[in-house]
Amino acid sequence: MDFAQFLNFLVHFDQQLGGMIAHHHEVIYVVLFAVVFCEIGVLPLFFLPGDPLLFLCGAFCAMGALNIWLLTPLLFVAAVSGSILSYGTGHAIGQRAYTLNYRWLDRGALQKTHAFYERYGRVTFILSPFIAVVRTFAPFVGGIAGMTFENFLISVIAGAAVWVLVLVPGGYFFGNIPLIRDHMGAIVLLGLALGLGSLVVSGLVRAYKARLRT
Repeated sequence: MDFAQFLNFLVHFDQQLGGMIAHHHEVIYVVLFAVVFCEIGVLPLFFLPGDPLLFLCGAFCAMGALNIWLLTPLLFVAAVSGSILSYGTGHAIGQRAYTLNYRWLDRGALQKTHAFYERYGRVTFILSPFIAVVRTFAPFVGGIAGMTFENFLISVIAGAAVWVLVLVPGGYFFGNIPLIRDHMGAIVLLGLALGLGSLVVSGLVRAYKARLRT
């Protein structure tokens, strides 16, 4: 597979995945691992497909084109390792910012972010994998904020397990239903809207409670 084929797969993955499996079955697992790992671990690649890719993979598992017992742990490892890379990048930047004492750096904001991740990190990393872009930046921000690595790792493992075990089996059992298959894009957008909406509502509630305390 050359770069042009890989790029075409990323842009039209929902149409190309079947053909890729048929023609490159020996390397498709490596490609899927790389897509999930890079989407979460490499900030500029946040646009790569996540949720719909896992769901479609589950559907292809149901058709026998992919092995669900191999694919599920593989994607889990990809999600966890990508999160660790993103956290490590953020942690290195955060440590450097503290050491060099940048004037533009708001240390108070960093301390508040650190406290937030220590207190709500587990919930954050269980929910964030289901929200595009957020699943890429949440580990990075956690690293910058200096979240304890042990807490981070436990939270990321739990979040990745829930993410993969919901979407891959979900695609396995429901991905080949015509109504769902034909409206995959709308379903993904609806899930994204619901996820972002819950974050906005949660933020507004916290802001309202904080205002009542002052």
